[in-house]
Amino acid sequence: MSGIQLRGARTLFYKEVLRFWKVSFQTVAAPVLTAVLYLLIFGNALENHVKVYGVVGYTSFLIPGLVMMSVLQNSFANSSSSLTQSKVTGNLVFLLVTPLSHWAWFLAYVGASMVRGLTVGLGVVTVTCFFAPLGLAQPLWILLFAIIGSAMMGALGLIAGLWAEKFDQLAGFQNFIIMPMTFLSGVFYSVHSLPPFWLGFSHLNPFFYIIDGFRHGFFGVSDVSPWLSLSVAGSSLLLVAGIALELLRRGYKIRN
Repeated sequence: MSGIQLRGARTLFYKEVLRFWKVSFQTVAAPVLTAVLYLLIFGNALENHVKVYGVVGYTSFLIPGLVMMSVLQNSFANSSSSLTQSKVTGNLVFLLVTPLSHWAWFLAYVGASMVRGLTVGLGVVTVTCFFAPLGLAQPLWILLFAIIGSAMMGALGLIAGLWAEKFDQLAGFQNFIIMPMTFLSGVFYSVHSLPPFWLGFSHLNPFFYIIDGFRHGFFGVSDVSPWLSLSVAGSSLLLVAGIALELLRRGYKIRN
């Protein structure tokens, strides 16, 4: 991209970060509180009844899942809600008259989504680490899957925001696609505890590989190989990013 495009992308990125940060009590603090409530409820109920990987306590096992769940959901929410809001209120026209390329749009929206998702994830780690011991077996895996997961969901949020013409449609996308995939990804359990049918179904869910690889970075053990998780997560990111870029290039539902 040219220097003008980069400056434009940086400005749009700053605007998107400022948009969620001005209401950080709602966009950052509230998701952290939600994750803590999940931890308190499930951790207290199951800590003495469930051991994972033979040696990991249930509360410790639960924390990385809640962290990544928060990263995924908030990265998706940032780009999807911002784009849908701009379409509903009509101020998207001010972006359309700029000379920004589809790459500039993509970098700005996805970059801001990553900032929000990773900020919320860091907040969840900071608060929940006091409830149970949490190791750092391989920190690079943690960072890598956090980046891939937040980028993929930021791009998926762009697709949802471009498709949705009102907030009801966006809510349907979240309720019928994002939430089921999140809760069936092993956030609250090891998939090896599932019956064969649901175990196979979980292995079709890219969210499972992101969460499992992320969890591997804390404990050094996981349900599947972290290299398999990395290949599936990376491929999913490339696919979703490619679709989002193509829709932006065509001006899907924003240029008419």
